[in-house]
Amino acid sequence: MPTNVLFAAKPERWPMYEAPLNAAFAEVGIEAHLATDITAELVDYIVYAPNSTVQDFTPYTRAKAVLTLWAGVEDVVGNQTLTQPLARMVDDGLAQGMVEWVTGHVLRHHLGIDTYIHGQDGEWRKLTPPLAYDRPVTILGLGELGAACAQALARLGFPVTGWSRSEKSVDGVTCLHGPDGLHRALGSAEIVVLLLPQTPGTENLLNAETLPLLPRGAVIVNPGRGPLIHDDALLAALDSGQIGHATLDVFRVEPLPAGHPYWNHPSVTVTPHIASETRPQTASRVIAENIRRGEAGEPFLYLVDRKAGY
Repeated sequence: MPTNVLFAAKPERWPMYEAPLNAAFAEVGIEAHLATDITAELVDYIVYAPNSTVQDFTPYTRAKAVLTLWAGVEDVVGNQTLTQPLARMVDDGLAQGMVEWVTGHVLRHHLGIDTYIHGQDGEWRKLTPPLAYDRPVTILGLGELGAACAQALARLGFPVTGWSRSEKSVDGVTCLHGPDGLHRALGSAEIVVLLLPQTPGTENLLNAETLPLLPRGAVIVNPGRGPLIHDDALLAALDSGQIGHATLDVFRVEPLPAGHPYWNHPSVTVTPHIASETRPQTASRVIAENIRRGEAGEPFLYLVDRKAGY
């Protein structure tokens, strides 16, 4: 008897995922009925995006797990109707995409590439940046994505400090944790990258009190979550020169409203939440493996800690 898998995401995602999911199910030996419309009480698993129309999980009495397509779960973890196990998306494609985006923008700021892109006015400007080992970088957040980015930058020669709320260890990275560790991590960072989850404990982590801890002229790169930064405090720090530039991929409201000050600020780069998209081919393999595990009575991968919020 086939395993009933409900695909609960925006309709435009269905053509992108139908074939890769079915192929992944076949690879792991699952006979699955995958569809966007299955009677609720017959659903065994829900492949889920938090912006889908499914917001009440109460009717899904047979569902063994909800498997998200997103790395972030802040939009679903507090849903009181969700009593099934919830697994977030962790996959190689997501990590590789984030590493490429973060590395590209760190190198862009390190090398001063904007000077040449925006300075084609006939003046011969020669800017010699320090070598990577003289440019300290801090990564805030040492989960799967943060650790991958930290190690990639360390391999390029940057002295990388990583900060997390709890103690962690990452090869090649100076790891700090807790409030005192945050002050030390920010104090040395000429470039700081935010890759923390959005929780009550991380909201407004960069604010009017913590931004001055950074060296004057430091660069902020945020592909994590918009609410990690207090917007007004960042704008004030940019205007004063305390922060030299901010490259922002995520925002409190998305799409970023047309009138938002970030759009026209000369020291802000806006990218439209593209740092790391979930790729159907790699994500489908993670989903299929978790369903295989569920059917075999094995532990699910990447289960969310509801109390921690990620």
